[in-house]
Amino acid sequence: MIIKKKNIIIEGKHQKPILIDTFYDNQKEHQSIVIFCHGYKGFKDWGAWDLVANAFAETGFFFVKFNFSYNGGTIRQPIDFPDLEAFGNNNYLIELDDLESVLDWVTVFDFEYKQYVNSNNIIAIGHSRAGGITTIKTSEDSRISKLITWAGVSDYEKRFPTGTAFQTWKDEGIFYIENGRTKQQMPHEFQFYTSFIKNKERLTISEATKKIEVPHLIIHGTKDPTVNLQEAEDLHSWNPKSELFLVKGADHVFGAKHPWGQQEMPEDLKKITDKSIAFAIL
Repeated sequence: MIIKKKNIIIEGKHQKPILIDTFYDNQKEHQSIVIFCHGYKGFKDWGAWDLVANAFAETGFFFVKFNFSYNGGTIRQPIDFPDLEAFGNNNYLIELDDLESVLDWVTVFDFEYKQYVNSNNIIAIGHSRAGGITTIKTSEDSRISKLITWAGVSDYEKRFPTGTAFQTWKDEGIFYIENGRTKQQMPHEFQFYTSFIKNKERLTISEATKKIEVPHLIIHGTKDPTVNLQEAEDLHSWNPKSELFLVKGADHVFGAKHPWGQQEMPEDLKKITDKSIAFAIL
């Protein structure tokens, strides 16, 4: 029987809690762990992510997905972005620490679900921006035994504003991006940039990718309007031992949207979920 536990609270390293969902079969022991990390302007309950979690659990994985602690959600409202102040103060270091906290949680000796898991086999999946987070963490944390990125980014630095827009951000200390779905003005404090620059060596995805020694699957849609296909090809070139799986015609979210009211995944998302499950089983 698949057990779904929503909104488990653990402490993060930055004075904000991390909300976690688990999906697992309570009739099976020693299930490999999958940790799924959402992307920019994302959250664990977005779109069809529950269907993805259920598919992994039905195949015999202990699936974990979580909200980054500064993603803009709260304990009472984990969906969307009621806490824009937190969103504006997020950065890559916080997200790396959040993933570390989740890794600590699933590997602690008295883990509540210890009988169900094999903590020696942890697969990290990162979508979009979190493709970089999972890649960096995999390069530095031996607890991750396989890495899968979905529409993952290859370079954080090139995503910052440039020219006049950058100067305005520096002068004013904040800039805004409109959320196309919620129409909110999403803030970014200038610390987002300075924290990157101070930790640029660690946060350079190309260097992290070159260090990956575990099995590595790179998945990307050929019609992704958000993260160009070239980024997937770059990632693959930096780790030639990786596997590059392209989905012809797929967009950035593989046909999903939020909210997703159907009982089945869109075709492209099912395709990459099936591919990821097969890769994780090997």
